[in-house]
Amino acid sequence: MCAQSLTKERFAFQSGGERLVGNLFVPRDADASGLVITTGPFTSVKEQAAGAYAQAMAERGLAALAFDHRCFGESGGQPRQFENPRARIEDIRAAATALLEDERLAGLPVYGLGVCYGAGPMAIAVDEDERCVAFAGIAGVYTDAAQTKEWMGNGYRAALERAQKAERVWKETGVAEMIPAVAPDGGDVAMPLREAYEFYGTPRGAAENYTNGFAVQSRSYTLPFDVTYLASQMRKPVLIVHSEQALLPSLAHRFFDGLVSKKEELWLQSVGQIDFYDDRKLIGRAADKAADWFRRHR
Repeated sequence: MCAQSLTKERFAFQSGGERLVGNLFVPRDADASGLVITTGPFTSVKEQAAGAYAQAMAERGLAALAFDHRCFGESGGQPRQFENPRARIEDIRAAATALLEDERLAGLPVYGLGVCYGAGPMAIAVDEDERCVAFAGIAGVYTDAAQTKEWMGNGYRAALERAQKAERVWKETGVAEMIPAVAPDGGDVAMPLREAYEFYGTPRGAAENYTNGFAVQSRSYTLPFDVTYLASQMRKPVLIVHSEQALLPSLAHRFFDGLVSKKEELWLQSVGQIDFYDDRKLIGRAADKAADWFRRHR
């Protein structure tokens, strides 16, 4: 594929009373054929995976936005580093509203692309918003709340109680309990996988706006988060791009198999999960498929 030239500009909008900041990528030499909103992995910012895919979409002729959700990066919101799937969904819908008010983009079909953890909130946002036409999940995590509880065993209740206590303290004092997002040897962190540290904790995934932190109260919202219900009710086209070496392929297979909407899947070879974030060849193959999928659904 011959990449189109593009422009990159700051794009700010409001969501939940906060100012959110994004990077908007627009094809330079032709009218955009659609508008893609991206959202990325757990604790990530727009300069990481979401931005890589937004740029790739613009290179393929679609305008695309990557932005910092509330409480992350350049966007407003307190406490910092607070993950809330429902807030992500609201932010995505606010982004669609702001983008469609831009005269250059008004009337374009809107698509949603979610990477890793971002696939779940994005799929729900696409399902709930009548302006959204189709969804693509790249190495997505399609969370099953019941399975999360089973996998964690006794640790689930303890983690939830700690998060609830942290939120009470935050509301009473304005002080948020914070732990690292990643650490070289795991431990009391948001993402204990060594592979996650090798991206977020090293120059490989370094971004000026990224903070290696996680507000513990987030788990009150992330632990019970569930995407599985969506498969049986979603009516919009769904593309699943994944790898058997990526994170939780069993959930991706189950989500895809349960879908009643128009669907397609592409299984690629990867080293693991994280190379979907920064391997140019892998991103290129995933982006080619997503761009084709979006153009087929206008």
